[in-house]
Formats: sequence, structure tokens, C-alpha cells
Amino acid sequence: MKISLQKLKIAGSEPVYFEETEDISEIAEMKNDIRKIDPVHVKGHATMQGNEVTCHFSIDGEMILPCARTLVDVPYPFHVDAIEVFSTSPYYQEEDESEIHPVDGEMLDLTPYIKENVLLEVPFRVFSEDKAVQENALTEGEGWELQTEAKKEKKIDPRLEKLQSLLNDQENKENR
Repeated sequence: MKISLQKLKIAGSEPVYFEETEDISEIAEMKNDIRKIDPVHVKGHATMQGNEVTCHFSIDGEMILPCARTLVDVPYPFHVDAIEVFSTSPYYQEEDESEIHPVDGEMLDLTPYIKENVLLEVPFRVFSEDKAVQENALTEGEGWELQTEAKKEKKIDPRLEKLQSLLNDQENKENR
């Protein structure tokens, strides 16, 4: 998604509005949990004041992520509001932690910043809401078992079993 700097200069302090559908499917090939991402809808405006261009935009879309329990595909809709600041000054040097990005040439390319904001929106984990998937999910295997709160309450820690038997013996003596 590119915006012409000339168009921003002509508009002066008035905002230049944009709305497009952007294909960022190549981020699914990076090392992240995104299995698939549909083209995202980007809507916003850009304003120019002096050598600085400020872009306010929102990104709406849906990505497919793996379920943390069963690894089945889970659709995850998202909405991101972003603000990016750019400098057109030929003397501006970007620093490591700078929030201002330099612009090379006569076009402002928002695509890398759209990708970055979408990647920041990926949640740590998602769970499938599908009842059939939840019912068919594995709860035990070779050398492992899914622990639930109900099972934890029933089961006594093996390290404390001996102590429990001593407490039971003492209670029996007191009740006599």
C-alpha cells in the first residue's frame, strides 16, 4: 500500500484518506504461528506537517492459528489501530529505538508497517470453541495425562501420601 508524497504535499495540512485491501499472506511463511491470513482491510488517513508524515490507520482481518490443545485450525478475527510517523528529511537518520521511520523516494510504503502491526497482534495461544473438537481431543497418551482441576483435587501428591497416612493414624487414635 503506497501513498504519494506529492499528494500529501498538495493536500497541505489536510488529511489524505485511504482505504484498500492488502495481501500480506507472505507473513504466514515466516516463523510464527500464523497458518494462513486472508487479505486485510486497511483504512485510515495521512497528514503532513513540515518533514513529518503521520499515518493513522486501522487493520481488520482474520488469521488462522493452531489450537493450543488440539492443533486444529482456529479462525482468529482481529482489529488493529496503528499510528506510524515518517520523516521525509534527507538529513534524518533512523536510530535503533526510534518511533520515526525514514522515507526513501517519492512513495510512502505502508505494507511493512501493516505486517509488523499484524504480527504484534498474534495472541500467545488460542483455543478452539468447537464442541466436537473439544470432545475428541486427547486427554492421555503414552506417559502423559491431561490434568484438570477436578482430577487435581481428588489425587494426593505422592510425596505427601506418607504424611497423609500418619495424619490418618493419629486421627484414628484420637477418636478411640
